[in-house]
Amino acid sequence: MSTTERPRILVVGGGYVGLYAARRILKKMRYGEATVTVVDPRSYMTYQPFLPEAAAGSISPRHVVVPLRRVLPKAEVLTGRVTTIDQDRKVATIAPLVGEAYELPFDYLVIAMGAVSRTFPIPGLAEQGIGMKGIEESIGLRNHVLEQLDKADSTTDEEIRRKALTFVFIGGGFAGAETIGEVEDMARDAAKYYTNVSREDMRFVLVDAADKILPEVGPKLGLYGKEHLESRGIEIYLSTSMDSCVDGHVVLKNGLEVDSNTIVWTAGVKPNPVLSRFGLPLGPRGHVDAQPTLQVTGTDYIWAAGDNAQVPDIAARKAGVENAWCPPNAQHALRQAKVLGDNVISGMRGFPQKEYSHANKGAVAGLGLHKGVAMIVMGKMKIKVKGRLAWYMHRGYHGLAMPTWNRKIRIFADWTLAMFLKREVVSLGAMENPREEFYEAAKPAPAPAAVAEPAAGKTEAKAKAS
Repeated sequence: MSTTERPRILVVGGGYVGLYAARRILKKMRYGEATVTVVDPRSYMTYQPFLPEAAAGSISPRHVVVPLRRVLPKAEVLTGRVTTIDQDRKVATIAPLVGEAYELPFDYLVIAMGAVSRTFPIPGLAEQGIGMKGIEESIGLRNHVLEQLDKADSTTDEEIRRKALTFVFIGGGFAGAETIGEVEDMARDAAKYYTNVSREDMRFVLVDAADKILPEVGPKLGLYGKEHLESRGIEIYLSTSMDSCVDGHVVLKNGLEVDSNTIVWTAGVKPNPVLSRFGLPLGPRGHVDAQPTLQVTGTDYIWAAGDNAQVPDIAARKAGVENAWCPPNAQHALRQAKVLGDNVISGMRGFPQKEYSHANKGAVAGLGLHKGVAMIVMGKMKIKVKGRLAWYMHRGYHGLAMPTWNRKIRIFADWTLAMFLKREVVSLGAMENPREEFYEAAKPAPAPAAVAEPAAGKTEAKAKAS
């Protein structure tokens, strides 16, 4: 970390908003005008819409993340967490990966911490659940699912086999529907290489508390998505929820009970809870309360955007929707980040702030290879597309939205190779404990059992006999 007398712009979070806002600021800033510091627990940004494809092996996991130091060479990138913010002193407390926490002064602050999985106090969820918010979870899910096939193929115990081949997904939004579609595709392909496992042996269950799935694309396309997944043998239970999953025994509100080693939780997100320690005005659900200019309410040197902020949706309100807020998706995050970056520069130079306004352009979702739904908004007209064309639209949109040409090219190269090569179905579960085998080989061998000393009387008798 460098010390400088220049104003410091502290960006808390290196996700979609943090990365793009920092890039925008660095692009618009004059040489030496300020120092941009980005703080995040990870040294990379994850493009979350591609997590389902990474879990299915359609994309290399390394191509789904963008290294912050490479993309922001003119910024300070600190790998750690901002634990508290003192607004009076304009100082943030940084907890690095190792070592003691320290204070970092700032002049301007950007809150871009994103969201975390929204969970509930369901018995067994913390021990059994698998999230889908990070690339580590995506890789872990892929390895875990393929390991279950390995277990089922090698056991003669019917109960173990049934539990291994049952996969439960909680949440029917984009993350849940796309993930179950991609994972079912992968499992179907992988089953071809197993002697004792077929797709008919597997059971996929999707549960949602709402009365529909994929609400983002509208009721008609949501119904199509539901019917399509059901046609592939996926059981879908709506208007219900999970009561418990202790030791993998899943109990649903509707009375259904199943045993499963795989419980994937994608039932929504919530703002990062650490925001409550920053002394910022928060909305009813924990989001930072932001103005249309993306400035935090009551301040002129703090901005917030993305999943951790509640930003008024001006375009929707002009269309007559009262109390509309921008939804937490990549479409808004990308555009908010650019406006935020411009406003930070304007605020630093004493110029007026610009309000953020963006009309929804639609939504796209992939449900596995060559399957998808898309809703495109053109003025007052909504164009609904389904099937292979929607899948191409899904890949095209997100492929172009992926940050940096380096990652765009790698993603499209992965897809091109997949047209000619078969999907990889190798489980690398040992990656989670890579040193285990070495540890077993290197640990000291147990000491040999000590030879018992002969009793004193027997020794003397033996001596006399000789």
